[in-house]
Amino acid sequence: MNKAFIKTIKKGFTTQFNAIPTLIFSPGRINIIGEHTDYNDGFVFPAAVNKGIITAIHKSESNSSFAYAIDKNELLEFSLNDIKPLPKGTWQNYVIGVVAEMQKKGITIGNFNIAFGGNIPAGAGMSSSAALENSVVFGLNEIFKLSLSKEDMIFISQNAEHNYAGVKCGIMDQYASMFGIKNNALLLDCRTIQAKPFEIDFKDYELILINTNVKHNLSDSAYNNRRSICEKIVKLLKVKALRDVSEDDLKLIAHKISVEDFEKAHYIIQENNRVLLASDAILKGDLKTLGKLLYASHNGLQNKFKVSCDELDFLVEQAKLNPHILGARMMGGGFGGCTINLISKSATAAFKTHISKVYKNKFNINCSIYTVSLSNGTHVIK
Repeated sequence: MNKAFIKTIKKGFTTQFNAIPTLIFSPGRINIIGEHTDYNDGFVFPAAVNKGIITAIHKSESNSSFAYAIDKNELLEFSLNDIKPLPKGTWQNYVIGVVAEMQKKGITIGNFNIAFGGNIPAGAGMSSSAALENSVVFGLNEIFKLSLSKEDMIFISQNAEHNYAGVKCGIMDQYASMFGIKNNALLLDCRTIQAKPFEIDFKDYELILINTNVKHNLSDSAYNNRRSICEKIVKLLKVKALRDVSEDDLKLIAHKISVEDFEKAHYIIQENNRVLLASDAILKGDLKTLGKLLYASHNGLQNKFKVSCDELDFLVEQAKLNPHILGARMMGGGFGGCTINLISKSATAAFKTHISKVYKNKFNINCSIYTVSLSNGTHVIK
């Protein structure tokens, strides 16, 4: 993390609260493959990245707690004795949601002051919310010496997202942000919450993210809708999760569900399998196969699960036209955000120039392009 950025957050805290804080870095994440499989007890293949949230935190002798969003210059005062979701809250609900979920578990904390800022691009599907939640619970654990495990903390973060932000997310975002390992992606089994690290060597290739810079309004409601469809099919089949369903099993109830719902469940089954095939391809250094799996993943998200959008589809189609790109797909919940692209390093500069031009011509908005490196998970900045 950039030293100047750390200094900015520390200064913002000390100016606001006149105290020397504990500093926490909590990374955003990419997901190489495995979208919408986490809340189906399936497999995902994420990695923490070197963009994230820096949080400064300190105990307070005040009668209230304060949270300060440095980037937005917004200050929230709240009482630990009266926490409830704020109807117009955004970042505020992530912070107080973590506190509320800790209290539900019988964890007692005192008043505190917290300030944070980040360099995760907004709406990019890189889980800035999970990074913020993790930084809050990790910071509180640190200053109040609570002895929570990292696993305890990610479930607190997830419940804050469910109950205060209203997004019924799986565990992938919080896990990848908390447990990330530098230069590794994590093959995460979302049922057992156990992960196997895979050291990544992309050789002459690299990953770049292209942000559509759009976030269509139905994204959160559609996310919850997709989850409810998966849960409905699980009840019909009397299994624990779609993780347990084969294509043949699904065909047995095809007459009981709509074609659209069948296709959405079919996507999850296929995507789970693609994650395992992708981890095997990385183990073998077979980047061509990995690229094909990325394209297949996007096809499923676009045409079966139906969570893509015109902007994402355009970027992937442009990638397919470039022989130096092995694979690309949308990344994140959908309806905006980024594509992830596996591209030859020698071709990156020319492709950036090309895609920026054709995207602007097509949609009259600019895309943003990022390179990322794989990072360690949430930790105290020494």
